[in-house]
Amino acid sequence: MQNVNIGVIGGGSWGTALAILLLNNGHNVDIWMRDSLQIQHVNEFHENKKYLPGITIPSNLKLTNDISKVIHDKQVIVLAIPSHGVRQILNDAKNIVDKDQVIVNVAKGIENNTLLRISQIVEEILPHNPYAVLSGPSHAEEVARNIPTAVVSASKDKEVAEYVQDIFMSSYFRVYTNLDVVGVELGGSLKNVIALGAGISDGLGYGDNTKAALMTRGIIEMARLGKKMGANSATFSGLSGIGDLIVTCTSMHSRNRKAGILIGQGKSLEEAINSVGMVVEGIKTAKSAYELAKREQVVMPITEEIYEVLYEGKDVKNSVNNLMLRDKKPEMEEIIRE
Repeated sequence: MQNVNIGVIGGGSWGTALAILLLNNGHNVDIWMRDSLQIQHVNEFHENKKYLPGITIPSNLKLTNDISKVIHDKQVIVLAIPSHGVRQILNDAKNIVDKDQVIVNVAKGIENNTLLRISQIVEEILPHNPYAVLSGPSHAEEVARNIPTAVVSASKDKEVAEYVQDIFMSSYFRVYTNLDVVGVELGGSLKNVIALGAGISDGLGYGDNTKAALMTRGIIEMARLGKKMGANSATFSGLSGIGDLIVTCTSMHSRNRKAGILIGQGKSLEEAINSVGMVVEGIKTAKSAYELAKREQVVMPITEEIYEVLYEGKDVKNSVNNLMLRDKKPEMEEIIRE
């Protein structure tokens, strides 16, 4: 396809990896980094040492801490900042964003106070802009090394989903499309909560059986809430559901799993966050997911236990006992009920 002018907002590991991918695809890319010292280091060493060490940054990637420069004269704006920072960034930028610019969100989270998904925040602040979410099992560390990866581009508008697909698709980065924005966003967000649980299980010294159970029952919880909120249940069997859950629960690239391991080993929440050294999206999302489950009257026992461990100081071993000793149920209880 024809070269596209793209602005990437966020110079963390994922924003940097995607900027390199888009450059390799022949597009013109500017990237916004908040910290001018970080920009100086990247320009000097051609490496984002804090967030993506060992990866060479191409010299034609333009870096700026001026938000207007990364937005002006672009066809596509990529939101690659932590989910809790999206509202502030959009409010800062809304007067300089053109209504024809396509907003592509790659963050995974649910806003704490409002319980809104990212698409809902974008629609609230930039109601006229085309929107897509790019999600799936995709560690920045691997994408930056051209390791084969598959993700999904979701938009209510099929043409927008396909446009984003064309921009990001490469020989090592395969992009599928989906019209289920609700399901794709919830899958990408909620799997981080289950990954915290998988990490806690590892930290406690439990085995593969335990993790497999957590993941399998976790995806059922995710789909249960998603269906109640208007998502297609089948989406949770795809890349943004079970695919992302697998990679986040099993990989040491996963910040959520790392934080969970530390908590399982007895570290406090604050100690775990400080040790990981980067944003752990699942910690904030656990609060939102817990509150969404209560609001929607959806049973999510794993999510509830993880919330109580993180926010109420509950002993992790007691949480495991609670899950194991719940009332007897058929595995496919929703099907039987229907």
